[in-house]
Amino acid sequence: MPLASHLLPLAFYLFMKNLLIILGPTACGKTEFAARLAYDIDGEIISADSRQVYRGMDIGTGKDLADYHVNGRDIPYHLIDIADAGTRYNVYEWQRGFLDAYEDIEGRGKTPILCGGTGMYIESVVKAYEFDGRQFPDFHSLIVGLDISRELRREKISRRLLTRLDEGMVDEVKGLLEKGVPAERLIRYGLEYKYVTLYLLGELPYDEMVRLLEIAIHQFAKRQMTWFRGMEERRGIDIHWLSVDMPIEERIEQVKKLWMKQTA
Repeated sequence: MPLASHLLPLAFYLFMKNLLIILGPTACGKTEFAARLAYDIDGEIISADSRQVYRGMDIGTGKDLADYHVNGRDIPYHLIDIADAGTRYNVYEWQRGFLDAYEDIEGRGKTPILCGGTGMYIESVVKAYEFDGRQFPDFHSLIVGLDISRELRREKISRRLLTRLDEGMVDEVKGLLEKGVPAERLIRYGLEYKYVTLYLLGELPYDEMVRLLEIAIHQFAKRQMTWFRGMEERRGIDIHWLSVDMPIEERIEQVKKLWMKQTA
């Protein structure tokens, strides 16, 4: 029976669980890094992305599922493609899904790795926010942030946007509209889905859509970093920052040492 419909096992409240978290702004390479790390420590990924939960919203949300294939092995992932596009999905539903996934992964002797850029979702776990009128269990979290310079982040965002347009992002949004997903709902999802929908509705010319969308994504990344800084500076959450300029193998080794120390 899923955790969403029954009380959590008592062990969740009697014994604090360890949790490894990878966070960072969009375009910093979180998914690739988390998947490579999971390969090394026999882990599975729990996604903390508020839009990747939706089926059919693949290119615009940057699911990058190929990143979960590491050295010939598929790294299992959770909380991706679990809700229909056009529906509402909130942090409380995500918390229930997170607990389901965590218990499942841990129960099979694997290491859960929470990875994403939705600060509210991550903080709801780290700070054990109440959900459904119940206490959320406490986790002993090792939080690793990927630090990327503003210049490199902007360069990667701009390049990635053009790539996604070439890969068919406009057709993806058009297909969602043709399947009956309301334009108003896609606009509320923001960023790619907002601006491409406005273009398809004839409210923006193509070049203006691309220009405004690029600006919006840069602003979104800045807001993400503001949230993460707030977690540290105002809400007392420790984040171990690792520069993306460091070779990925070195970053992985550093995280493995920190993780071994925490779980010893």
